[in-house]
Amino acid sequence: MTAVGAGRRTVEVHRPDKVLFPGGGGVKEYTKADLVEYYREIAPFMLPHLRGRPLMLERHPDGLDGPMFMQKNVQDHYPDWVRRVEVAKEGGTVLHPVCEDTATLVYLADQACLTVHRWLARVSSDGGVGRPDLMVFDLDPATDDFEPVRDTARLLGELLDELRLPSALMTTGSRGLHVVVPLNGRHDFDEVHGFAKDVADALAETHPGQLTTQARKKDRGDRLYLDIQRNAYAQTAVAPFTVRAKPGAPVAMPVTWDQLDEPELGARRWTITDAVDQARTNPWSGLLRSGRALGPARRRLDALRG
Repeated sequence: MTAVGAGRRTVEVHRPDKVLFPGGGGVKEYTKADLVEYYREIAPFMLPHLRGRPLMLERHPDGLDGPMFMQKNVQDHYPDWVRRVEVAKEGGTVLHPVCEDTATLVYLADQACLTVHRWLARVSSDGGVGRPDLMVFDLDPATDDFEPVRDTARLLGELLDELRLPSALMTTGSRGLHVVVPLNGRHDFDEVHGFAKDVADALAETHPGQLTTQARKKDRGDRLYLDIQRNAYAQTAVAPFTVRAKPGAPVAMPVTWDQLDEPELGARRWTITDAVDQARTNPWSGLLRSGRALGPARRRLDALRG
């Protein structure tokens, strides 16, 4: 066990030498200490995307080679300084963790939380969860070929521009891209989900040979899936700068629209070794302050679809 300074707190890290990302075959090995150090260093860039949001934790206690489980509820042994929020679900409630500071992020890394999944809404002033302030389109390709993802991002970006909605890109650290739209937080989950579905349907109808909104894999063929399910109530999306549970410890990374044209761009372009350098370029500069209402965009979309 070792003690790690994290802001104003000191966090105990257990088994820091535990290998979480095995190496071999040209893939670098990473330990829990590496994961902790990454999250401590990326915290200033990552925390603005986490604060106030209920989280779901993807934990791998024995690393990539061991079992994985998804955790929503805060466990009894969590320190009292880890913020909690109680969220309604069918038949009860869930007590989610909320990450407000570097110490919490380091603590979650010690718990072998490799990937942080966040709600698209923040905790409201009454203690519940408010309305979503983000809308996410997940571009999920049928294969590992990144070119259909790149092409679809351009198409979707052009459509969002026509609707006069700002948008930003994030590599998922897995296979695709997320296209993220900031909202003003005045629309409920059903309204945001419905709007995202209509945007995806409009794009798929225009490019039926390339794109689909079919949720069942057997119905997609070799088409890219426009996944909008992250926008429903109680759903989550991978957080910016989070590590993914893949060999080499790739990172979900915000990028600029200009970077979409770079030949070396791919879903796993950055890892915990070089992610902080990209974060320092502030690729989403000003995005979080530009949330829009969906009313005008809805009218434009309806007009486009006739």
